Amino acid sequence: MRATFHLGRLWGIRIGMHWSVLAVVVLLVFGVGFARFPLAYPGYGAVAYLVSGVAAAVAFLASLVAHEMAHALVARREGQEVEGITLWMMGGLASLKGQFRDPGAEFRIAGVGPLTSGLVAVLFGIVTWLVVVADGPALVSGVPAYLALINLVLAAFNLVPAAPLDGGRILRAALWRRWDDRHRATVVTSRLGRGFGFGLVLLGVVGLLAGAGGGLWWVLIGLFIVLAAGAEQWQAEVGAALAGVRVRDVMTPRPDVADGARSVDMFLRDTALVRRHSAFPLVDDAGRVEGMITLNRLKSVPPELRETTTLREVACPPEEIPFAAPDDSLPELMSAMNGCSDGRALVFDQGALVGIVSPTDVSRAVTLRGLDARQ
Repeated sequence: MRATFHLGRLWGIRIGMHWSVLAVVVLLVFGVGFARFPLAYPGYGAVAYLVSGVAAAVAFLASLVAHEMAHALVARREGQEVEGITLWMMGGLASLKGQFRDPGAEFRIAGVGPLTSGLVAVLFGIVTWLVVVADGPALVSGVPAYLALINLVLAAFNLVPAAPLDGGRILRAALWRRWDDRHRATVVTSRLGRGFGFGLVLLGVVGLLAGAGGGLWWVLIGLFIVLAAGAEQWQAEVGAALAGVRVRDVMTPRPDVADGARSVDMFLRDTALVRRHSAFPLVDDAGRVEGMITLNRLKSVPPELRETTTLREVACPPEEIPFAAPDDSLPELMSAMNGCSDGRALVFDQGALVGIVSPTDVSRAVTLRGLDARQ
């Protein structure tokens, strides 16, 4: 899930927002501010309901940031690198590089999210109580009351023991410690996640047939859980198949590089259509990597702008490209091969670029290991 808008950094952690968050804002402003609140707290003007809806939307997004920031800060304390936080329609995602070092670390990182949402719910509950004690307007007390309830629901929902929810992570940590087998624990929680996701989809379909508008929301959440749980299981299976494989075993050595100052038009005509690669690291005269250009990023440039746009302007920036050393574990690198590099990672040896790893390289390694297993 890539961020459409970058909101800045908090404690050095990048915070972004996907465009789909706008759907949540609209839902809260109009669905809550102009539907729920007028029924619960009648007698106020349209401006008051609009302000209450906007306040609820902003505060809810801040609650999601707090939830994901808690994951990120604890993960950093556990020694994991944090890529950033992205808010989107279904909530938020904290992108972590690498795998959890032990079951205890995963338990602490996963558990702090629902705990934070629970504490936020208590905080909004206290604010509600203070407004009521001060004999404030009912609508003013209704906004924090609603936020307390929704954060409590968020905490409870995330504790469901099914991947990729926090409860699934907690269960996986417990099974991992009991069985001393991370792969087996991941498969179990992923299957539970897929079952739970399909259950939500079924619930949403029944709701839609019954005329409940919220049914579509449950269908979307269920589909996300099904896909995410399936991806986790696939990654676990691939990781088990590639156990012991090093980056040097699969990387493409001496990758073709490009000059970031070249125009997109010239590069497409003279290089991309000739070399038949789908990703090119951008390297300056001193040998420093300036970014990575991929075919997907080239396609994003309108034809009329290709002649005046340089590769450097549209490339994936260096800080968002996964890096590895030749002797690093391939399964650990795979968990970081996402984002704007389109699944590629660059390999460095003593500061020099020596190779590139692509999804095709990984697939080929899985196939070869499968052939060895059948011999």
